[in-house]
Amino acid sequence: MPLGNVALFAFEAGRSYGERIASRFGMSLEPLEERSFEDGEHKARPLSNVRGKDAFVVCSLYGDGSLSVNDKLCRLLFFVGALRDAAAASVTVVAPYLCYARKDRKTKARDPITSRYIAQLFEAMSTDRFVTVDVHNLAAFQNAFRCPTEHLEARNLFVDHFAARLGDDKLAVISPDVGGTKRAEAFRRALGEAVAEPPAGGFMEKQRSRGVVTGDTLVAEVSERSVIILDDLISTGTTMLRCAKAARAAGARKIYAAATHGLFMAGAADVFSDAAIDGVVVSDTVPPFRLPPRLVERKLIVLDTTSLVAGAIHRIVTQGSIVELLGTET
Repeated sequence: MPLGNVALFAFEAGRSYGERIASRFGMSLEPLEERSFEDGEHKARPLSNVRGKDAFVVCSLYGDGSLSVNDKLCRLLFFVGALRDAAAASVTVVAPYLCYARKDRKTKARDPITSRYIAQLFEAMSTDRFVTVDVHNLAAFQNAFRCPTEHLEARNLFVDHFAARLGDDKLAVISPDVGGTKRAEAFRRALGEAVAEPPAGGFMEKQRSRGVVTGDTLVAEVSERSVIILDDLISTGTTMLRCAKAARAAGARKIYAAATHGLFMAGAADVFSDAAIDGVVVSDTVPPFRLPPRLVERKLIVLDTTSLVAGAIHRIVTQGSIVELLGTET
């Protein structure tokens, strides 16, 4: 898949992910310099000529042990500006995981709508196009950005995985809350086309206020079924565990937690060690560095999204169809 007049960049913190994308094109990442200064300021600049080139910057916006999400966000914004100043023909940001996407509406008086502010920051740096994977609220994401966006869905990766693993089982697909029922239903329909018997659907009641989660009603037929609890992301995992325990009490045979983005914040290791959950499936948009290796080896499966992202980059460059890539034509 040759790319032509393209420069592909990734910061050191996400270099492995970027290299896997570059390798699918038979090319290397472009060199760049990253420097940090004593007072916490930093700079990044391309070390190759980008004049007249279509620049793609791959940076998944999660915090890790060395850089906060705000550090990564600022570095990415400033690097977009540096590419612009270096006369790149276009700059496309590829952020497989988009930070602040969960804060997309006012839930309390005078709340910030942070997802919209993030969009305005990238627009202020003259970003030409923004690409992400399975954002928390698609409508809010599309409405926040005025520059063109591409929303990639990892659904087919999960369909292929579970069809191969559980294709002969009686299945159920559950959303851990009412807000995710559309996402779960789209996955249930897609999975139904790949397995012997269409899965049942359902959801778990959940209300959250001031960090406290309430509601314990499971609306789903799960008895004697293998259950997939599907969400866009996993933070601490407590929502998944509540749903898993309810499904187990209702007679589920096996229970899998599945989400595109595995943040696995403090306490997640204890949650996913619980016997109520048989396995956890996430993608590689966020590496599972917060989980102990023993738990990763025993319960976690990480799906590769770099083929999906590389396919999107190729179609952007060649003016191909993202819809065809995702298989969502209706």
